[in-house]
Amino acid sequence: MNEHKGYIRLRTTPIEVAPPDDEPQLTVGELMTPDPITISEGALVADCVRLMEEHEISGLPVVDAEGVLVGMISETDVVRARATQYLWHRWPGLRVRHLMHAPVLTADRQMAMEEAAQVMERAHVHRLVVIDDDQAKPIGVVSMSDLVRALAHRPTDG
Repeated sequence: MNEHKGYIRLRTTPIEVAPPDDEPQLTVGELMTPDPITISEGALVADCVRLMEEHEISGLPVVDAEGVLVGMISETDVVRARATQYLWHRWPGLRVRHLMHAPVLTADRQMAMEEAAQVMERAHVHRLVVIDDDQAKPIGVVSMSDLVRALAHRPTDG
């Protein structure tokens, strides 16, 4: 397990069922959505909601002033805050940093699709932020939907 500021990188044990030798291993780098839309930790939650709606996405990597990953905010975080009226009314200037999750689970481009699936399943998350080679800035996002699409295009036995 590697830790760096606002994220954590988990290593999983090797999966027991590997794809056949003639089937290439897909990587997170091949599946991810590159150049993710990010939001500043100091942004208003209202701006976060607008970005999610505008781009039809359910979560945003949160970055600091230098663009370094510090957290993740999702639709679920926003809905929970909205449902908790005392939070919503107490903080009229509610900021992303108040609702974001940190540390964030991350992946690198070379991570196998199967490993990414294991990390998401074990941690009960729907996405991993893909970080650059310096392990600081987000360069992509891989989601459960990306994994499902990849699986749908794999040949099946029988």
